[in-house]
Amino acid sequence: ALSENDVAHAKALRNEWLDEAARIFASHDFFLLPSAQVFPFDVSQAYPKSIGGTQMDTYHRWMEVSIPASLLGLPALAVPCGQAHGQHMGMQIVAKHGADGALLAFGRAYESAFAEAASISDRAPPPGFGIDEI
Repeated sequence: ALSENDVAHAKALRNEWLDEAARIFASHDFFLLPSAQVFPFDVSQAYPKSIGGTQMDTYHRWMEVSIPASLLGLPALAVPCGQAHGQHMGMQIVAKHGADGALLAFGRAYESAFAEAASISDRAPPPGFGIDEI
């Protein structure tokens, strides 16, 4: 069970994250994150046991990159962003509180650009969005 101090500490940490998000959104409309910390892995593997030499102690650790938007209650979209070495990857587009409409409009524009690029070259993302370019 969580103690009162545990809950107070968690609230303080969340407030720090909210302050940082406010700082980011003061000068940016969106921020982008990968949708996962690893490329797809073999279906027989429950989850990656390590990433970049860091041990994953539980199943959910390899998906921690999805926590910020959820923790802060921010609107987010997950979209494809290309592939590297035959492995597909997605990214999250995260917007500030109340910017759901702007996020959906941006997502629609991204989808159109991605579809156009995909018709030109084998499912390639639009310039600037590819994993290989990061």
